Amino acid sequence: MSEPTVSRALPLWLTVVLGVAGTAVALWGIHAAAWFLGPVILAFVLTVVAHPLIGALERHGMRRGLAIAVAVLVVDGGLIAFTLAVVVSIGQLATVLPEYSDEWQALLGGLRSTLNGLGVGPEQVEQALHSIEPGAVAAVLGNLLSGVAGSIGALFLVAATALFMTAEAAGVPARLAEVPGTARLNEALGAFARNTRRYMVVTTVFGFAVAAVDTIALVVLGIPLAVLWGLLSFLTNYVPNIGFFLGLIPPTILALLVGGPGTALLVVVIYTVTNFVLQSVLQPVIVGDVVRLSITVSFLSVILWTVVLGPLGAILAIPLTLFVHAVLVGQDPGRRWARTLLAGASGGERAERRPARSGTRRPGRRVAPQATPPPPATAPKMNG
Repeated sequence: MSEPTVSRALPLWLTVVLGVAGTAVALWGIHAAAWFLGPVILAFVLTVVAHPLIGALERHGMRRGLAIAVAVLVVDGGLIAFTLAVVVSIGQLATVLPEYSDEWQALLGGLRSTLNGLGVGPEQVEQALHSIEPGAVAAVLGNLLSGVAGSIGALFLVAATALFMTAEAAGVPARLAEVPGTARLNEALGAFARNTRRYMVVTTVFGFAVAAVDTIALVVLGIPLAVLWGLLSFLTNYVPNIGFFLGLIPPTILALLVGGPGTALLVVVIYTVTNFVLQSVLQPVIVGDVVRLSITVSFLSVILWTVVLGPLGAILAIPLTLFVHAVLVGQDPGRRWARTLLAGASGGERAERRPARSGTRRPGRRVAPQATPPPPATAPKMNG
């Protein structure tokens, strides 16, 4: 008897082509509206992270309206404090660099001599060193500070959107639960929210540890603005994989100006060892186990979302990937293979492990012996 054939509405190759084309168009649309969608997505992630605070305050007797106000204050206040820290840090760096103009010129003179000794022409040397002269670096810092000041409108959009989202988030789970046929979607979105909070908690803890080690090392070496560079290493820890290099460059340059190549090399070694132990060995294992995303997926997601949303996409890469994972993969029970592959070396998902069989014995519990039933009584034989 032949097996029944399953007819497809569309050929498999056409389905794949349409899926890839639709994804490309969607990413292009997000990229075109990145100036608007980036702040909105950031407000959404901040709302997801701060949402449990409302329930915690209500359980302690606070009214819902006041609890929402406190959550909004935490979200918007933290965002404003972060922006002010970045502005003050750039301003301090722009103030300190001119104090080392003599050391910078001596360093550039040494580089000129080295390049000339290697046979590089004077014009090529000047073109190569023009971009790292003190005046050029100060101009770059000024443009960066102007760009941060010019993003006040985006900051206002994030704060206002977070305000409304936080106010409405308190009743969203209950409203979604009333919609029939959305049980799996609600479960997937709940997993996304939990994984996003876990990722933020783990990243914050490891960022604080890395910042503490880097700051202590810079203070011991006598590098100016050691606390500032520790804060920078803490903030760049939220950018997976490439954030380490962003936080390493400024203190290395100052170490080169203050103490020479030996001090700069020592800063690189300390940062590298700290990053390798905490961020490259421990943090990916814990993050991969907590949010169930492989290191490869995390790395590629940073590149993808940075291209789509710009620098803000590097910070939002993991939450965005978790959201896409929840909507496209998490709610479909037939795509367990995709969840297993995306989890990488962290293995299968603990939430989907098969329960133990009823006949197996759990460790630590005694199984009460079952009483054996008595043999059935036989009727007495009648003598004939």
